[in-house]
Amino acid sequence: MNQFMTNQPIIRILDILLVWYLIYRLLMYARGTQMMNLLKGVGIFLIAKSVSSLAGLQTVDWLLGQVLSWGVVAMIILFQPELRRALEILGRDLFKNRKSRNNPSEKLINDIEKSVQYMSKRKIGALISIEGQDGLGDYISTGIPLDAEITNQLLINIFIPNTPLHDGAVIIRDYQIAAASCYLPLSDSTLIPKELGTRHRAAIGLSEVSDAVTVIVSEETGDISVVKGDKMNRALDRNEFRNILEEYLFVDEDDSKDIFQVIRDFLNDSLQRGDK
Repeated sequence: MNQFMTNQPIIRILDILLVWYLIYRLLMYARGTQMMNLLKGVGIFLIAKSVSSLAGLQTVDWLLGQVLSWGVVAMIILFQPELRRALEILGRDLFKNRKSRNNPSEKLINDIEKSVQYMSKRKIGALISIEGQDGLGDYISTGIPLDAEITNQLLINIFIPNTPLHDGAVIIRDYQIAAASCYLPLSDSTLIPKELGTRHRAAIGLSEVSDAVTVIVSEETGDISVVKGDKMNRALDRNEFRNILEEYLFVDEDDSKDIFQVIRDFLNDSLQRGDK
């Protein structure tokens, strides 16, 4: 049976896809954390081992092999909390019915819109950055870690003046508030209008080094601005602000469903029919 299975091209393709998916999920989980630096180091070791093997450097190849073999044990010891959290997430989300929960990007947009409109009317200054593909781990580490579920009430409460967390930026990662009171890099551009304050300069500075989306509420005027890349949208009304958030942040889960999600949904449906 084993020989029959291994001779099937579909099984081989599935094997490759599963390995690719596991590597992809590992990289997404490690993005913006210290584990990513470790993975880069492992990648360098793998490349060096391949080169030494091709070049016939037997001693170097043997030493690198020993390092990689014991490195697995070292990773388990050093990154025990991260690995445990990854396994908890896997166990919690593997068979979760995706139809039973709201689109997280839509909820994110709704909470940001409600909180920003509330603060804009009362001229409460705010600075909210949403992480994109570029990790913001360095800036998250400068603030107060929260790892909290996003609600518009929490966002409003963070930026209430004279509270411990109101000064600085809130950074959102993976649909959670990763940290508050974070320091963002200030832009040195001479093209920034003089009437824009520190919050706008920090938002532009972050856009110069990452693909994050940053929302600013002016404390002086209550104006709402959104910065991403080299584009700043200023003095947005409610409809304009909503449209920009949907353009930058909305993710259609049905369009992004891959083969593994299809398999998972099929298993969910089968289990539900079995329970009935």
